[in-house]
This record gives sequence, structure tokens and C-alpha cells, in this order.
Amino acid sequence: MKKILFLCLLISSMTFAQKPIFTTAKAVAATVYFNGAELSQATTVNLPAGSSEIVVKNVADNLNENTVRIGAPAGLTVLSVQFTRDYIAEYEADETSPAIKKVRDSISLVQKELERTATAKASELKVLELLDKNNQVYGQQSGLSVTELMKMVDYYKAKRTETATAINTLTEKEKKLNELLAKLNSRLETDTTTDDDLSEGKLVLQVMNDKAGTIPLTIDYLAQNAGWTPFYDLRADNITEPINLLYKAEVVQQTGLDWKKIKLTLSSGMPNQSNIAPSINPWFLTTYNPLAYTSNGFANVTETLQGQVAGVAISTGQGQPGANSTVILRGYGSMNGNIEPLYVIDGVPDNADNFRSLNPKEIVNIEVLKDAGATAIYGNRGANGVIIVTTKKGKFKEKASVDKFTQVTENQMNVSFDIDIPYDILSNGKKHSITMKEIKLPAFFRHLSVPKLEEEAFLMAEITDYSKYNLLKGEANIIFEGMYAGKTYIDPGQTTDTLSLSMGRDKKIDIERTKVVEKSGSKFLSSKKEETFTYDIIVRNNKKEAVQLTVKDQYPLSTLENMEVELLESSGADVDEETGILQWQMKLKPGETKKVRLSYRVRHPKDVGIGNL
Repeated sequence: MKKILFLCLLISSMTFAQKPIFTTAKAVAATVYFNGAELSQATTVNLPAGSSEIVVKNVADNLNENTVRIGAPAGLTVLSVQFTRDYIAEYEADETSPAIKKVRDSISLVQKELERTATAKASELKVLELLDKNNQVYGQQSGLSVTELMKMVDYYKAKRTETATAINTLTEKEKKLNELLAKLNSRLETDTTTDDDLSEGKLVLQVMNDKAGTIPLTIDYLAQNAGWTPFYDLRADNITEPINLLYKAEVVQQTGLDWKKIKLTLSSGMPNQSNIAPSINPWFLTTYNPLAYTSNGFANVTETLQGQVAGVAISTGQGQPGANSTVILRGYGSMNGNIEPLYVIDGVPDNADNFRSLNPKEIVNIEVLKDAGATAIYGNRGANGVIIVTTKKGKFKEKASVDKFTQVTENQMNVSFDIDIPYDILSNGKKHSITMKEIKLPAFFRHLSVPKLEEEAFLMAEITDYSKYNLLKGEANIIFEGMYAGKTYIDPGQTTDTLSLSMGRDKKIDIERTKVVEKSGSKFLSSKKEETFTYDIIVRNNKKEAVQLTVKDQYPLSTLENMEVELLESSGADVDEETGILQWQMKLKPGETKKVRLSYRVRHPKDVGIGNL
């Protein structure tokens, strides 16, 4: 019984003492998301029966270990998977390889020969040193005959020449041996390191195999430091033909390994984004001091949060109203010592001072993330909660034929582009431009002008039923009539039926908006002040063809009972009384000029000033 137990323990120790088996994985496919990439790699490994440790080299430097999936035949069971960048390097060379063993034996022989050569050279240098010292001694002695002196000189000359020649020969031999050693070391590195082995990442697999043999493995995982951005080229030769849209992508990756001849798929999904549905909390109304102004002249943004954003508490410090206000998310204040949350303004983490300096009128949306929703996206920085602010400026920011090589798939929650052409995407952080699709966009062209803001006309292309083209948000280069006209922004995330694309400024349409002084002015009526504003808008078509022009302007709206606004003249414009926006639709012949007039009156208490009139 003891002999059987000892034999089992011996076999067990031999099994676990077995050297790891190394293999190098090659990237074969990648699905690139906006903020990450799912890599698929393949390799083969020669395994014995029983348990083994496999070290898979050349995986991404930063990967999500929880997403690793190993594909193997039914006879192989994967017991555990571990990602590392610090595996012991001494084990990485396959000592059983005949080629590597031959190189290592050669290196050992050269190193021993170098040692013998260095020893012989040192001996010859010592002899030369002794000869030179004895020569000085004999020269100082007297009483030697001429015959004896001549014999000594001949011996010294011959022996020194012999020794110097030996030293030169050994030095040359030493040089050649060092060159040979360098070549052997370089060959060893080439034999033990493949061209694709550029990454530091490794997967250590503990497996159990039914029978010995060569086993194919597939490895899939989610890697960081990769992504893509859509962008477009919009080409239009004239306003009577469809727009030729070239759908492109800029792919960037720094995963640590080069993707060579890889099957590429681009997806609009965001796997690293939090998938926790938001929860709504009770909304309690509170009061705030409307006279709290900052040095910028508007109410402190922290005061506007109180009562308007659920889960936010404002702690106001001493001094002027609105000064030193602190934002605390409910549930974190007492627990974390009144530490403010992380502020993210237009997608960029920022500090509290910049948040407080925001003009509330410029804020489009404020969102509060707490608990797992905050840490899932922003890690430890979101431990005290996150306040996400979108400003008007930030919202604007958001704002052969290649078709046969790209397959567009509309999934339940995203769009993917499968590209049949194999690509090389190097891990250098540089943008790799990929052309995905070419689309003919039927468009209706018109001109638009808002002279109150800019006295210029913009060529607009209106596209109906645009959802079928699977467009994504991105910048677009405009090439009109064969010339580069600048950039625009495509934002298909709209609720309207028509997608409007700005194709650039048309310098051949002149627009002028002037104030009619004799029809404008102010006067006092008892306790009221009455102010009248009148503007003329003049447009001229200097083109050789007729144009359809939409001109927009506006008049102010009042939300106060003691302030009245009256539209006096609109020159037949379409008026939206809820927004105060007027639109004139004009068809201008070549060389034609038209004029429209806008006039309105504002009546308000004379002791009340209006700052934005």
C-alpha cells in the first residue's frame, strides 16, 4: 500500500513539475468598437495526455480577463485562464527544439574558445612585459663584452617579434569569435521570437487532455486601447444630381500586437459603456436666491442645480450669495466626508471651479450617475458620484466599388460593417483610414440664411428617409464642383423626417440686414416704455441660375405679465408664435433682388431695464 501511495505521489510531482508548453497566437479577426476591440486569435499546440500548462504568447497587452473565451476540441478541458505580462522569461525558450539546442551548443563552444584565447593573449602580453623590463636591466649593467651584448640584442629582437606576432594573431582571433558569438545570439533570438511576437501579454492555461496530439485553439477576448471614428467625404458636382457619399472610418489601435491581414469588422456598439438602466428618484422642490450672481453676471450654476436635478444637495458657504457653494450627491455626503462628485463637462473630466463658472443658459442637459453606474464608467474617480454636463457647445461637437467588399448588418442595438478585404492595422496609435461604403444620396438642395447671426447664405442638402443608410455621427469633408469647400457635421440622431447637411457658404448670394432708423425708437407712455425695432433684409442672387432661399429671423417673446411684445410687420413670413421665429421662402431668379421687413414693438414698465433686447 505504501509503495502504491509513493508511486502516485511521484507521478503527481512529475506531472506538476512538467515544463510549460509555449505557443504563439496569431490575430485572425477583430471587431472594433468605438471604445475597444474584440480580438480573435488562433494557434495550435502539441499536448501530451493528462494535465498541462500552456503559455499563449502574443496576446494584447491590456485585455479584460473576464471576457476571455477559449475554443478547443471536445477532448480538451480548460481548467483555468490567467492573463499576465510578467511570466518568467527563462522558461520561454523551447529547449527540446533541435535547432535551438544546436545554436545553444555552438554558443557554449565559442564562449569556451574565447576564454582560452583570452588566457593565451594575457600570457603573451606578460612575456612582452618581462622582455622589456630585462632589456632595461641589461642596459644598465657594465662589464659585458661586445660579443655577449650582440647575442643579447639578437635574442631580444627575435623573441619580441615572435611575441608581438602572437598577440596580434590572438587579438584577430578574439575579434572573429566575438563576431560569431553575436551572430549566434541573434539567431537564437530569431528562432525563439516570431515576427508577430511583439506584445508583452500572455495567457497561462491549465488544461486536461484526453489523449496526446496536436490541438487547435481559438482565443477571443475584449481588448482596450482600440477604437474607430466614422467620417465622410461628400461630393456634389451640381445641385441637380445626387450627393456621392464616401463612408469612411479612422481605426486606431495600441493593443501591443500588430494586426496583419486581419478580418476586420467595425461596430457602432460600446461594450465598455455602462448597461445599468437609470433609476428616477423623487423630485423635491426647493427655493434658491435669484439674486446670486457671479463675477460673470449670471447666477451660479450650483444654485440652479438645487431642486432641478434629483439627488443633489447644495451646501452654501459664507459670504456673497452663491459663493463657495458645494455640490454633494445624496447618499455620499456623510459617508465620504462631504467630498464633491466628479464633474464631466462635454465628455471631459473637469474640476469643480470650471463647473461653477459655467453659464446656466449654456447648459443643455445635466445627468447624475451614482453607485455602480458611476464606477462602471469612470472607475474610482466616480466613487463620489458623477455629474455629467452637456453644454450647447458640446452638443454641437457631437454634432473598384467598395460596396461589394463591405457587408452592413443591422443588429438589434447597433450597426456593424464587415469588411472582406484583409487589412494591416499596426499597433502604433496612428490613424488608419478605411473606406467602407459608397452611397448615392438623393438630395433636395436649397439655400438658408439667418442674417441676424451671419449675413451669408448656406447651401443645404436635405435628405429624406436617411435612416436606411445607417449613417453615424461624424465629420465630413465637402467637395463641391470639384473643389474642397470645408467641413460639415453629419448627425443622424434626430427626430425629424429630413436630414439637413450644410454644404458650405455660397458667396454668390449677397445678404444684408439693416436697422431702419426712422421706423425704430423708444417713447414713454405714462408708466410704460415703448420700444420699436424695424429691420430690412435685402437679398440678391448673383448666380446664373435660380435659387430657392429660406431666410430666418426672429422677434422676442415675453414671459412676464407686465411686458408686452407685438409683431408689427412680417412681410408675409411664416410665423411661429411659440418660438418667435419667422421664415421667408424666396425663389430668386438670376440677378434678382428682394427685400422683406421685420418690425416689432416691446412695451414694459419704464423702471425695468431689459438686458438682452
